[in-house]
Amino acid sequence: MAESNEPIDTKPHRTKLIVGVALGAALLAVIAVGLLVNVFERKQEGKNLFYRVVELNDEIDDPAIWGKNFPLQYDGYRRTVDQVRTRFGGSEALPRTPSQKDPRSVVAQSKIEEDSRLKVLWAGYAFAKDFREERGHAYMLDDQTYTERQIAVKQPGTCLHCHASVYVPYRKAGGGDLIKGLEKMNQLPFAEARKLVTHPVACIDCHAPDTMQLRITRPGFIEGMRALKAGQGVKDYDVNSMAPRQEMRSYVCGQCHVEYYFKGPEKRLVYPWAKGLKVEEILAYYDEQKFKDWTHADSGAPVLKAQHPEFELWSQGIHARSGVGCADCHMPYKREGAQKITDHHVRSPLLNINRACQTCHKVPEAELKARVETIQERTQRLRNLAMDAVIELIGDLKRAKASGKIDSQLDPARGFQRRAQFFLDFVEAENSTGFHAPQEAARILGESIDASRQGQVALRDGKNPAK
Repeated sequence: MAESNEPIDTKPHRTKLIVGVALGAALLAVIAVGLLVNVFERKQEGKNLFYRVVELNDEIDDPAIWGKNFPLQYDGYRRTVDQVRTRFGGSEALPRTPSQKDPRSVVAQSKIEEDSRLKVLWAGYAFAKDFREERGHAYMLDDQTYTERQIAVKQPGTCLHCHASVYVPYRKAGGGDLIKGLEKMNQLPFAEARKLVTHPVACIDCHAPDTMQLRITRPGFIEGMRALKAGQGVKDYDVNSMAPRQEMRSYVCGQCHVEYYFKGPEKRLVYPWAKGLKVEEILAYYDEQKFKDWTHADSGAPVLKAQHPEFELWSQGIHARSGVGCADCHMPYKREGAQKITDHHVRSPLLNINRACQTCHKVPEAELKARVETIQERTQRLRNLAMDAVIELIGDLKRAKASGKIDSQLDPARGFQRRAQFFLDFVEAENSTGFHAPQEAARILGESIDASRQGQVALRDGKNPAK
């Protein structure tokens, strides 16, 4: 077949190519414009940390109203209702039948039922009647209101200092003065003071409404830090004007997660930090004040009940020395779109290892979890040894008392029980199972064991060995 010599018409091909190129360019232009618009919107979103839907002031303590301006933070705050147990902490959701006196349908597990030794440790004190695993911030007011400890002993309004949003009630009671408001509400019976508060800890307790700056609103912490700094040579310390922001990310938590006591008949709340934050410094302060929480029902010893000294133990640990604050682990930063916000879902870092731990520790989650649980397991074993030692000393004292020994023969051993029990309870009541300061927790428990054994020797020999 002969080949055709007719020229090929390339015009349609050129037209298609031009059209294709034009469409591609248009598409790329649309994508580029969309990308630029998205980047611009994200930048604007990053600049706009919140949208002013409502005007906030120092009289609004309802977190739901603050949440209109800060919906992302409020969403995290509301999630503190969850109950998730880790290996050594957290709470299980146990159902209960509501009653007229206690409308709760869910509670946490009982610690005194899990470990009956605690009933012996606290014999004669309200904690031997009811002590449950701590739950999230959402429950802090109800769990204090309906604990059976309220029946065992008439508690004062002082307890609300850390179990409720008290900034507005204190200001109202004190005519604008937080300290005066504290002093007035302290002296009220708990049931009467309870009528003055509405919410558990809320936005206003940690943030200034106009600037959102962190602030301290608890008088106990303000005065406690002033006493602590005075002991270090710093006069007239004002935590709100003198503390750096990173320290404030721990101080706002330390307002309540601390050791404290009620001083005098007026039940004046005091943080016992005048001599320092270490357990022996706090005990020395109590000894100087001749303070006791109660007289032990079995041994007759003037004993102390530690509260929840997370701030004190954390201050002795590697994270505190490295400048890592409470919020860095329990409320780590997270990304929401272009915004970098603090996660207000306050919880155990073990439930949020990626953001809470791996920001600094570039190792697998499983390894980090194993490290923490190893520390906690070793602390728990030491805690059990210290618990057994104190229980044995209490038993020896009880038998010696029943045998007819007089106070002068018993008092040296009672003094050792006071020391051993407070040291043990300092770690027991602290909610990290030693993790906040592992070496310090081990030291404290070791000294508790030693004090118990010295108490037994003093009881046996009838003399007081050197401390």
